[in-house]
Amino acid sequence: MHDDVSLTLGRVRRVLTERIRPAVHGPRLPMEVRSHRLPGEPVPPDQGLGLEHDPYEVGTPWGPAWSTTWFRLRGEIPQQWAGQPVEALIDLGFDVNMPGFQCEALVYLPDGTPVKSLNPRNQWVRVSDAAVGGEAVELHLEAAANPVLLDYHPFLPTQEGDVQTSSPKPLYTTRHMDLAVFHPEVFELASDLTVLLELVEQLPEGARRGRILTALDAALDQVDLQRIPETASAGRAELVEVLQAPASASAHTISAIGHAHIDSAWLWPVRETIRKVARTSSSMTELIDATDDFLYGMSSAQQYAWLKEHRPEVFTQVKQAVQEGRFVPLGGMWVESDTTMPSGESLVRQFLHGQRFFESEFGIRCRGVWLPDSFGYSPALPQLMRRAGFEWFFTQKISWNQVNRFPHHSFDWEGIDGSRVFTHFPPMDTYNAQLSGEELARADRQFQEHRTSTSSVAPTGWGDGGGGTTREMVAAARRVADLEGSPKVRWEHPDDFFSRARSELPEPPVWVGELYLELHRATLTSQHGTKRGNRRTEHLLVAAELWSTLAAVRTGADYPYEALETLWETVLLHQFHDILPGTSIAWVHREAVETYARVEDEARKIIDGALDMLAGSGTDHLVANAAPAPARLHGIELPADTLTAPGSASAPAVELRRDGEGLLLENSLVRIRLDDAGHVVSAVELATGREAIVAGERANVLRLHQDFPNMWDAWDVDRFYRNTVEVIDGVDELTAEVDAAGAAVVTVTRSFGSSTVTQRLTLEPESRMLRIEQETDWHEAEKFLKAVFPLQVWATETIAETQFGVQRRPTHTNTSWEAAKFETSMHRFVLVEEEDFGVALVNDSIYGFDVTRDADGEVTTTVGLSLLRAPRFPDPETDQGLQHHCLGLVVGADVASATAEASALNTPPVEIAGDAQTAARLGRPLVQVEGPAVLRSVVKLAADRSGDVVLRVYEPAGRRSRAQVTLDPVLDAEGARAVSLLEEETDDAPELTVDSQAGRLSWPIRPFEVTTVRIPQA
Repeated sequence: MHDDVSLTLGRVRRVLTERIRPAVHGPRLPMEVRSHRLPGEPVPPDQGLGLEHDPYEVGTPWGPAWSTTWFRLRGEIPQQWAGQPVEALIDLGFDVNMPGFQCEALVYLPDGTPVKSLNPRNQWVRVSDAAVGGEAVELHLEAAANPVLLDYHPFLPTQEGDVQTSSPKPLYTTRHMDLAVFHPEVFELASDLTVLLELVEQLPEGARRGRILTALDAALDQVDLQRIPETASAGRAELVEVLQAPASASAHTISAIGHAHIDSAWLWPVRETIRKVARTSSSMTELIDATDDFLYGMSSAQQYAWLKEHRPEVFTQVKQAVQEGRFVPLGGMWVESDTTMPSGESLVRQFLHGQRFFESEFGIRCRGVWLPDSFGYSPALPQLMRRAGFEWFFTQKISWNQVNRFPHHSFDWEGIDGSRVFTHFPPMDTYNAQLSGEELARADRQFQEHRTSTSSVAPTGWGDGGGGTTREMVAAARRVADLEGSPKVRWEHPDDFFSRARSELPEPPVWVGELYLELHRATLTSQHGTKRGNRRTEHLLVAAELWSTLAAVRTGADYPYEALETLWETVLLHQFHDILPGTSIAWVHREAVETYARVEDEARKIIDGALDMLAGSGTDHLVANAAPAPARLHGIELPADTLTAPGSASAPAVELRRDGEGLLLENSLVRIRLDDAGHVVSAVELATGREAIVAGERANVLRLHQDFPNMWDAWDVDRFYRNTVEVIDGVDELTAEVDAAGAAVVTVTRSFGSSTVTQRLTLEPESRMLRIEQETDWHEAEKFLKAVFPLQVWATETIAETQFGVQRRPTHTNTSWEAAKFETSMHRFVLVEEEDFGVALVNDSIYGFDVTRDADGEVTTTVGLSLLRAPRFPDPETDQGLQHHCLGLVVGADVASATAEASALNTPPVEIAGDAQTAARLGRPLVQVEGPAVLRSVVKLAADRSGDVVLRVYEPAGRRSRAQVTLDPVLDAEGARAVSLLEEETDDAPELTVDSQAGRLSWPIRPFEVTTVRIPQA
């Protein structure tokens, strides 16, 4: 019996592959082809359509990497094809079956109407549903010669990832550009056979399997392989009974949504993504027009905005399909961003800008957040999603875990503040489903909530590089809509799926805390230049909003709405989950660093302009502190959110002396000892006498590890990196001095491999932080650089800053879940503490760290800050050259002081000249948040341009408290109201207590709660 099964399956596979699928298209006629290769970057379609063309012969190589060639195809449908569907069949030289990872094209009619895309899985263009005969056909192809950079393994370094280094050699050779008759019945036969073949391969032995095998044999017996179009109907007739057998009443239901998951940049630059979006969207609107029930979903407001700006002819088609409910905007975010590294304000703006775009263009709001491919999810997200008005969350990536299998598919996810959001992971374990029999069976087999829930989601279509859903997938969906032995499949809006799933799970399982991805841990460190640009621009834009708001309210100056929105959207784009994590090609990161520099320059111009208005004319020394907590400059404390004229320094200079054990740096708060090599060997809090550094150990030691993961070079660091280590402790030069501001400064230069590093260690008066500024001239390959701090602290957990709070993680590895977190994320600090003493490491551009516990007499905690990596794929020159870090060792820290030091480090005071009296009048804060229990996140003008001031605050330490805010008289306390993150009325906002006479607002605030308050001007 087994032999009979194998014979039938083998027969079906061969006949499908070698005879029936090739027979979907009948007679062919080559078209006349001419071409024009652009000498540089792409041009708009209206220009491309008007280009002069040269003769081109099919079979001629075309397309150096990243180039664009416009092809013009002309032909005439033969009279003998009258009455039949006719298509153009175009093979540009496709040599990888994955759409979006090589050459592709967008097809236009001569009048500029976009038709659809061409890729390896979509090589046809319908030119007539029923030919008359004699019709002229003319098509224009905007063909992109994108190089193949990913063939999964091995990952080989390549210079093709940047137009500046790629080869001028043509990459592709066209195979055919023909007109052909399309045989619908052969296509349907191929679809019938494919679905039944894939189903029977998943079925156990039994009656259903046997009947399908019998039907398959009977069908092929009816098909004359030399006359397939004429005999296809007879073959299909033998399959009717097995295809009409309905699914069982309890069959799992798959809610399919067409999908392409177009990465906003990855193995292609942003400029190419714009064209990918146009190509895929054209194909999907064409498929929508050709079907009755197909739904396609696309996330990322940025991608719709690109269509509107660069491909308005495609945007018109998309907008019509959206109005019809067939093209579904998803996710409510500007892009599918990373969620571990962007600041809290950045995530708020992802939602704000995304939802405002969808509402303004389509009149809709997204009800859920759609992030299938980001590399882990911050525990701050549930609150932010709920506060932004979202009802559900969707992702798939956690199924990639290396060690532990996630225990749920539909569940409530609880964040750091206790907020919960209903969440779904597709058990199909992919966001690029083809609706194959194997995928459907896997979804049914793996679904964790079968006892109480009936369905799951399947994003369906070729993705990452675009492509989307194909007519073959739509044909499969039609057949498995209600098919015995298979889950049921229906095209369904995710909102409808989530509403039903939520009703089926009134008491869903709960997952508390971060959704940590046990893979791609190195994305916290790769491409440091990109990460540093993100951190700097995030903070500068918040400062620009603060000073611009103050200038607008105090002086009547114009608030730079358009400029700030444009800059924010640029930063939000670069938080996409293959840009900020450092996993894109060299071209992407080269442009990212250049773009961040431009954003930084423009943000500083906005800040300078606002401060000039607030400072007035004069020569007085003024300092602007945009940090939300008091900061220090040369030992002088500066109030938060204020432009002020500080007094003269009164603190004594830091004592710096050399003795037989090295260097001693001491101020009124801490005493730091460095050995002769410039390493920290002691850090004592003077008030308590507590030592921060493990006896006999050295801190701020640079360690270099071999870093060659098993796969995914820029993405992964594997645990075995710790097996080899080189300690960088040689000294090329060491100098020590007390500078003019009274700070002790020690500068150390070291060499290692082909690189050098210079550290400037500074202890300022009245500071408990040793500041470490590091410049690395980095020329290593496949290495991982860490700065290591062995701390004399018995810490059972680390406390790492995340968006609007902290996340705590065990330092032990009792379970496989804990052991898998050998590299974890932070924002501006990580803190380890005992009951009455803590040590924090703060930073200006570091996101990854690791912790180990050591016991030699007593348990101590070693923290390693991840500084630089040197993967060679996809960018073989990752971070080569000068890289800058700034970090600080804070002795005697808690969450409040760590947050304050981190804020000051990332938002340093700005010194300007002006008039002290003018600054005192205009430069005082509009809003004063009292005490360290609550911190200001942002002060800005409302996005709706009403002139209202928006204040956002949060509780940073995880303690229940009461927010106390004092408003300047220019603001209307009586009109203040708590609103959503989208700055709108909401039912779940806290009720404010208003003392209008004193201009004070107060309200209870939960641990880690974020509150947004909207305040009219008086």
